[in-house]
Amino acid sequence: MAQTVLVTGASGYVAAHVVGAFLRKGYNVRGTVRSEKTAADVRETHAEFASQLSLAIVPDMSAPNAFDEAVKGVDGVIHTASPFLVNATDFENELFQPAIKGTTSILEAIQKNNSAVTRVVITSSFAAIVDPLQGTRVGHTYSEKDWNPVAGKEEGSLNPVVAYLASKTLAEQAAWKYVEEKKPNFNISTICPPMVYGPVVHRVHDPMALNTSSADIFQLISGYAKEVPQDGFHCFADARDVADAHVLAYEKPEAAGQRYLITSGQYSYQRICDIIREKFPEFQDVTPKGEPGASYVPLYDLDTSKAAQQLGMTFRPLEETIVGAVESMKKFLN
Repeated sequence: MAQTVLVTGASGYVAAHVVGAFLRKGYNVRGTVRSEKTAADVRETHAEFASQLSLAIVPDMSAPNAFDEAVKGVDGVIHTASPFLVNATDFENELFQPAIKGTTSILEAIQKNNSAVTRVVITSSFAAIVDPLQGTRVGHTYSEKDWNPVAGKEEGSLNPVVAYLASKTLAEQAAWKYVEEKKPNFNISTICPPMVYGPVVHRVHDPMALNTSSADIFQLISGYAKEVPQDGFHCFADARDVADAHVLAYEKPEAAGQRYLITSGQYSYQRICDIIREKFPEFQDVTPKGEPGASYVPLYDLDTSKAAQQLGMTFRPLEETIVGAVESMKKFLN
């Protein structure tokens, strides 16, 4: 009999890929969503797997006992739900506490209501690895051994973006602390990707409602961006690779208690524009030209050997990621 995994935040951009990856491998998936309307969208996204998919309504994941019913009867849990907010003003209440409580509440619910769960995979972020105060940090190699040190609330209050990065760190640290102190039946694995690009597979009714990273690409094919944007982040992962990493971390015994850095490496908006202009001639008049072929800025290195060796991961190149993203968003231009 096929296993059933719970995927929290199932309507999200990355979560839609995660749900799809588990369904294609034959798992039954129970997804949590905030409303019946969102549930309908998730069912439409995965219509070909209707018999394998069920949904649970969790209106507010930070509410007490929010996941108590959802976790009952599943074999494993994939926790993808997390606030993405880079314009917060009240960092403690908008970012830090929701991120921490959202993570610990799902772990508490599992421990209290389902002793059969032995593996929980949590979507964390490269934000929990990188030191945002060190910039491009040429000469340093980031790996799973690194932790973002700006998780103290005082430093994390520098600006909304740094505070968001700190919130991801606090959430992941809270998960490891929970397992260490509470000693539940389950172990955890965390997946730490940077900026995630790739095809939009979840239901989006309006391009204005695209997730942040997809909106980044859409502005380059819609005429909204008149110039090549300034680079804010410097490395990326393909959403399909991130999804595969969740499945592999769930399945492989050696992933217990491990973090995984999932990234294809460096990118720039200039390189993205170059790819769009080359692969989609119809967008040459609207996609900014900038300085084609411009070199990347010197940057820290990224060590993904752990994911390659333990999970068997390979990573898609930027061109494949951007072509997939653009193909999925053409429909919004009609």
